[in-house]
Amino acid sequence: MRWLINFLSSSLGQKIIMSLTGLFLISFLTVHLLGNLSLLSDDGGYTFNTYAYFMTHNPLIKATSYGLYFFIVLHAIQGLVIALKNRMARGANRYAVKAKGNASFSSKNMALLGTLVLAFLFIHMGDFWLRMKLDWLPTVVYEGYAEPIADLYGRVAMQFQNPLIVIAYVIGQIVLGLHLWHGFQSAFQSLGLNHPKYTPFIKGLGKAYSILVPAGFAIIPIVHFLFK
Repeated sequence: MRWLINFLSSSLGQKIIMSLTGLFLISFLTVHLLGNLSLLSDDGGYTFNTYAYFMTHNPLIKATSYGLYFFIVLHAIQGLVIALKNRMARGANRYAVKAKGNASFSSKNMALLGTLVLAFLFIHMGDFWLRMKLDWLPTVVYEGYAEPIADLYGRVAMQFQNPLIVIAYVIGQIVLGLHLWHGFQSAFQSLGLNHPKYTPFIKGLGKAYSILVPAGFAIIPIVHFLFK
């Protein structure tokens, strides 16, 4: 058991944890986007509200959500620890050549971008998820459901009429995209999944993902503000 603890606390172990948790969160973002796109349905919120009800009442999904919260916190902590160690190492050798001299903005600022994404996530969850959990939302009655359902759609639609919230949300997605731009391919690289044949595909997929997924999230408040 001690060898496992030593490995997980080593630089390599920490990078592997970062990679695995990052890939898990990338998978979650995909599923979350698919669900959130129901906010664009022109049905008064029925599709999204029933989707949110299912996600918060299915026992398997509820159990998975606790793992998600743990992985978010673990990913953030590990990222900050690695960034601090890298900063200390550079400070200890002030004459060393800066390896990141030709690196992209995303790769040089992963800790900052990740911290901003985490801050956005806390604000986002506090504004929507926490209100639903604390029963601070009005309810709606749908045929086929034994109890009233929280009208999360109504809260989202109301918030997305505020231009400042829409702008903040879009900026949050730009930050997320920058974080993913480097993080996606870095996760595979840290796991040793490098190959001349597959690496270009992974890099291309990562760039496409880092654009399309944040854009998918960003289009929702924009559509609500302009057309709803």
